[in-house]
Amino acid sequence: MRLDVPTLFLMTVAVTFVVGVLYLLSWSQTRRERALAIWGFAHIAGSGASCMLGLRGVIPDPVSIGIGNAVIIAAYGLIWSGVRAFEGRRPLLGWALAGSALWIAACFVPALYASMPARVILASTLAGIYCALGAWTIWGGRAEPLISRYPALVLLGTYAAIYWVRIPLALAFPPPSVSAFPDSPWLAILCFVGTLYSVAIAFVLMALTKERAEREQRQAAETDALTGIANRRAFVTRAKACLAARPAALLLLDLDHFKAINDRYGHSVGDAVLTAFCHAAAPMLPRNAVFGRLGGEEFACLLPETGPVLAARFAESVRDSVGRIAHPDYPDLRVGVSVGIAVGEAGSDLDDLLRRADGALYGAKHNGRDQVKVEATPARKAVLAA
Repeated sequence: MRLDVPTLFLMTVAVTFVVGVLYLLSWSQTRRERALAIWGFAHIAGSGASCMLGLRGVIPDPVSIGIGNAVIIAAYGLIWSGVRAFEGRRPLLGWALAGSALWIAACFVPALYASMPARVILASTLAGIYCALGAWTIWGGRAEPLISRYPALVLLGTYAAIYWVRIPLALAFPPPSVSAFPDSPWLAILCFVGTLYSVAIAFVLMALTKERAEREQRQAAETDALTGIANRRAFVTRAKACLAARPAALLLLDLDHFKAINDRYGHSVGDAVLTAFCHAAAPMLPRNAVFGRLGGEEFACLLPETGPVLAARFAESVRDSVGRIAHPDYPDLRVGVSVGIAVGEAGSDLDDLLRRADGALYGAKHNGRDQVKVEATPARKAVLAA
């Protein structure tokens, strides 16, 4: 069945409006993601603008051509602003509406207003710029690993390209000037492509917000709330995955006399000491280290492809850094850490490695605390026994 232009316009209006409402409904459930609200208002405004364009010949041309296109251009600007908000940047609503203001100003130029190709070129240039800016902004946030980011980038980029392709086409094949719904492939293609991209872009942008929310929830579930490093469950999961493929050294770290710190200075100072310990230890460790809090004042660190000598060197760096922790209100506060080290081959059992490192840690505590002790290797044990 052949669809005429009025039917396509009606479909565009309905679909764009529904997409806008879906954005707003999603925003009502996740108020902190203001990008959803901006995208919702942009699509509802776009549906109203499409309605004005579809009523050309029924309503005055200044409303249909002037205001209708101005609102559509503003809607694209708002979509770009929403992308900026999603990436944690200021929306720049003034720049988002600048294209619309430029269009209205151009409509007061008689020669441009009377020329259909000139209007198509200007509107396509402005809409394409906003779509390209949206794609560029999404690309700029690629440090956040979201799978849906790349489909969104492609869709906005190709939408910009489609608008810009209209510029040479308008010069080579000028669209007819008509006053009502024409039997023109220009408007039919515009309606169809606009509807298709509205749905596709809405899908990937909503997927982006959902993916971010799920990632944040996953990170919260794997992060120790006080120190910001991996909690026990996350550490065990990551350490097992690492140990399954590579040999590694395990450091078991325990803050010395931590109960006495809590009893003497209070739990708030104790919490500050735990946080300060993590801030002091993390820079001393290699980038591929798996570092986590096992509970209380006990921490663990897995160093992939690290032997006992190098592991002890890292541990001494951590111990030295922790020893310099100071609290301005408590100059007599001293913080020390005991470290036990065990080394395992690829495929070693993490529980066994933890047990062996705990034995070394017990030795460090027994020998006076604030020191590093490496688990004795079988060869060393034989020498000691002899």
